[in-house]
Amino acid sequence: MSKYSRRDFLKSTVAAGAIAGVGGLTIPNAASAAPAARKATDFVTLGNSGVKVTRLAFGTGTYGGRVQRELGQEQFNRLVRHAYDSGIRFFETAEAYTGMPEMLGIALKGIPRDSYALMTKYRLRSTDDPKTKIDAYRKTLNSEYFDILLLHCVRGAEWAEQFKPIRDEFDNAKQKKIISAHGASVHGLIPLRTFPANDWLDVALMRVNHKGTRMDTLKNAENEDLGDVSEVMSHVKKVHARGVGVLGMKLVGEGRFTTPEDREAAMRFVMGSGAVDAVTIGFKSPAEIDEAIERMNRSLKA
Repeated sequence: MSKYSRRDFLKSTVAAGAIAGVGGLTIPNAASAAPAARKATDFVTLGNSGVKVTRLAFGTGTYGGRVQRELGQEQFNRLVRHAYDSGIRFFETAEAYTGMPEMLGIALKGIPRDSYALMTKYRLRSTDDPKTKIDAYRKTLNSEYFDILLLHCVRGAEWAEQFKPIRDEFDNAKQKKIISAHGASVHGLIPLRTFPANDWLDVALMRVNHKGTRMDTLKNAENEDLGDVSEVMSHVKKVHARGVGVLGMKLVGEGRFTTPEDREAAMRFVMGSGAVDAVTIGFKSPAEIDEAIERMNRSLKA
């Protein structure tokens, strides 16, 4: 794995203009530049959270992380560095993606922490101590703080009350600046229907694509039935209208969109919705990263 110093980072960003600090993240200041076309690698603010991320995130959870895990550490390192060098400065993982937080922590080692956004997800086990788990997450990912921490995969209508002790610890961590924003990822129409009225969410991670593949239904969240695209998008738009940062996942059907036409249609659908701030896609090759950036850039011009 190549070494990447802060001097190298500053050299790579000087062409974009002066550097402006926003929270813990350092991003190029384009205030003095002429308006440019929107791009996948632009920094955008997630709703009212104040957290800035690139529109495209590098995900590590394809089939529970198996696809990324099977690359091995060395190849995964190269993939993360390719994403970073290509302008993706938003990386996400989860405890449930076995081995992936550890692999991502290693891959990001040496890259200035203030140059990228980091999101992880809390595995919902009632017997765990939230503070201890959050501290363990920080150690694993070699980071003092997280830009976003999510409750992972809420499934019931009573999720907010059920996980109130965990939410309270998230609030404490936010006050201590251990996390900048908190929220939840949702699996299923039943919990999704509660999201528009929830005041605790800073960020919501929701499954969105044009076909309903791997999207939310009233059945078990992992079933293969097509989701109700119309209902899902109605909730997504309501959540976004309340000032919650909306992140899209399953954009390419968890790898099931194998044709360029489907991937193009999915990107245009989500980017054209006006209700999704950023998306996460799991990659297994540099070519997939390059394609996703190109498709998103093209969709943003449409």
